[in-house]
Amino acid sequence: MLHWRFIFRQIAACRKQASIFVLCVALSLTTLVSLGALRSSVRTAILNDARELHAADIIIHSHHPFSPRLTNAIDRMEKNGAAEGCAVYRFYSMARNAKSDKTVLAELKIVGRGYPFYGRVLLASGRNFADVLQQGSIVVESEILSRLRVKPGDMLRIGAADLRIADVVLSESDRPVNFFTFGPRIFVAEKDLAALDLIKKGSRVQYDYLLKVNAAGQIDALAAQLKAASQQDQERVDTYRTARSGIKRFFDNFLFFLNLIGIFTLLLAGIGIQTSLYALLRENYNSIAIMKSIGATGRFLILHFFLIVIVLGITGSGIGLAASLLLQIFLPTLFAGILPASASMTIAWQVVGQGIALGLGVALLFSILPLQRLMDMRPAYIFRKELHARGRRMLFYGTIGGIVFFFVLLVIWQVNDLKTGLYFVAGLAALLGLAALSSSALLWLLRKRSPRQLALRQALKGLHRPGNATRAILITLTASLAVLSTISLTTQNLRQTFVKSYPADLPNAYFLDIQTSQKEKFARLLGAEASYYPIVRARISTINGIPIDRQQERQRHRDNLAREFNLTYRHTLLPDERFASGRSLFGEAPEKIEERGEVPVSVLDTVADFGNIGMNDLIVFNIQGVLLKARVTSIRTRTQSAPSPFFYFVFPDESLQKAPQTIFAAARLSPPQLETAQNRIVAELPNISVINVGQSIEALAGIMNKLVSIVQFFALFSMVAGLLIIVSSAFATRLARIREAVYFRILGATGSFIVRVFTYESMLIGLLCAVQAAFIAQIASLAICRQVFDIPFRMFAGTTLAMAVVTTVLITVAGASGSLSILGQKPLPYLRDENQE
Repeated sequence: MLHWRFIFRQIAACRKQASIFVLCVALSLTTLVSLGALRSSVRTAILNDARELHAADIIIHSHHPFSPRLTNAIDRMEKNGAAEGCAVYRFYSMARNAKSDKTVLAELKIVGRGYPFYGRVLLASGRNFADVLQQGSIVVESEILSRLRVKPGDMLRIGAADLRIADVVLSESDRPVNFFTFGPRIFVAEKDLAALDLIKKGSRVQYDYLLKVNAAGQIDALAAQLKAASQQDQERVDTYRTARSGIKRFFDNFLFFLNLIGIFTLLLAGIGIQTSLYALLRENYNSIAIMKSIGATGRFLILHFFLIVIVLGITGSGIGLAASLLLQIFLPTLFAGILPASASMTIAWQVVGQGIALGLGVALLFSILPLQRLMDMRPAYIFRKELHARGRRMLFYGTIGGIVFFFVLLVIWQVNDLKTGLYFVAGLAALLGLAALSSSALLWLLRKRSPRQLALRQALKGLHRPGNATRAILITLTASLAVLSTISLTTQNLRQTFVKSYPADLPNAYFLDIQTSQKEKFARLLGAEASYYPIVRARISTINGIPIDRQQERQRHRDNLAREFNLTYRHTLLPDERFASGRSLFGEAPEKIEERGEVPVSVLDTVADFGNIGMNDLIVFNIQGVLLKARVTSIRTRTQSAPSPFFYFVFPDESLQKAPQTIFAAARLSPPQLETAQNRIVAELPNISVINVGQSIEALAGIMNKLVSIVQFFALFSMVAGLLIIVSSAFATRLARIREAVYFRILGATGSFIVRVFTYESMLIGLLCAVQAAFIAQIASLAICRQVFDIPFRMFAGTTLAMAVVTTVLITVAGASGSLSILGQKPLPYLRDENQE
């Protein structure tokens, strides 16, 4: 029979321990459901509606004009009525107020008739985009109006054409998020492309052709025909189902990272659930022993306490669900500027169901080991106050294995990639293992210490109190704090390198797409010293005879070999370069290489590492259909990671001088000089684009700060879970603490002495966690900065110290709050109860 009165009476009697249990369940559910709802909203707004995101059924992409064979295939499809299409050109250029000298670097998007086939471009006037964007008119982003001080109806000078501002774009379905760009977007009709006169030989232009297929069942077949007609190394054909946009990749990676933080929080919450249940059972050991002495079976007790876990789990799930719904109101503010405008934070019942199932599953899984102790309870506990431990049985090891297996499956399911999931599990195991080793070592060292101050000496002994979860607390809190500290230190290093300490001697203005015939005129208009770099654009076809698997390369989260590279030619190292392999750029005998029909090439170690390229390897480049065989004669490395120009591949002058090329220039100019030079260059050479590095860094810093604040917000949930573990541990050792407090009072100790003992104990835990977390965070940040971002590492001792102090204070307060009820315990009633028992 079930005795519900007993169940609710036990919960009421141990309401503090039950509250911690409920809060841990609620915390895990809040994190899971909030992140799940966010992921669902983003996928609904971006990932699931792929047609609107790409604005077409078939997308053809290239960085060069389409080949005749592919163009003929497109023409046949359109003439046969199988599809209708439009061309899209994307590139950067300068836009100038026709009535003043104000200029701005803008991203031009030249679109043909019919764009977009799916989705819409929302205009401020509410009119139809196709009706507004006509020959002679443009549609601009609002930033153009403020920066150039113009309004709709005014004229802008773009290239060689004067175009009228017809409207302002508010949002685009294929650009749902406004991320970092070098300039605001301007829409231009395809009929005005020739009048702009901006596309020159070697210009950086992204050529796209969008096709709307009239019969949905023919999409894959038509795409296959276009692929067969395309140049494999130069032109890419995708359907809306297979194309991957930058927006997709960003949200895939960012939500993946937030999910890992959520799983880590779930793990800590599970430990808090386990510790709080230990505390709840510990308060009921006497009652359980008495019940066993009058005939209650182990099955009866386990069933009723299992139901207590279910009741508390359901209560925590309800609170967590309510909290997650409230959090969804705040999330759009937190993600402002990053979350797609079309994304609405709605209740995703599938996510809610998954969250409740996971929350209850974790609660039940972590409750097995505490409930197992009921089997060790004997009536003799009434007199001996000891559990009858039967050693670690199969149930214990099976439970540990089940927890590990559960979290491995959860990680793989969340990240949807076996290899990445296993890497995360291995990394988490390494983090927890390092925290466990350092915690055990520190506790062993402290056990040997015997300070003169009595209160501190008793606090040290309290760390090793029987039943105390000191080691578990140190491990979990150290791990969570290390994650938070690593994020903070890495962010500060990135900000210091790229934002705050931009070197005074580095260029602050870059000039793109300078034609070789324009170099002298450009230098005269610039009126300042500049560095010039010739650029030849090419793709890698093969390495040592093995073709590049472009589909696989594009799956990389970082740089890849499938993209187009900028080649250059020179005979000297840059000031920030040195040789990692080889003694000269092109070897001791480059003429012998040329006799074999090859040319020497120097490779930067960055591309050598991710491309698995070594000395003497043979790389075949495709330069607009012309194959160039290059033999690796040296590998360079950079001596600093400042934002200065660098090139992956460097050739001798004679190898590339006749190839189609443009010139890239970099200069250091004061703001007035830059503005004056920019106006002169735009007026005389409108095809040249100017990038103001200072403005770009400010925009990048704003996005970086936003992303970091989001990550830190969700990482704080793991910190809260760690603090709940401290409080639950204090409850779990409450009886032992009461006994100590009573003995202290019997021996004449004052209340202030007892307060100091328990406060010192919590403070020691805080200091140990802070020291370990700071050490691990410094190592992790150093590895990330050097190996991942390739930037200098700074320790930021002030930040580390501040985080250690805040951590210690928080843990001290949390630990002391769990011991407040103990301090009022009177010796006589406690001794009387002990004597009666």
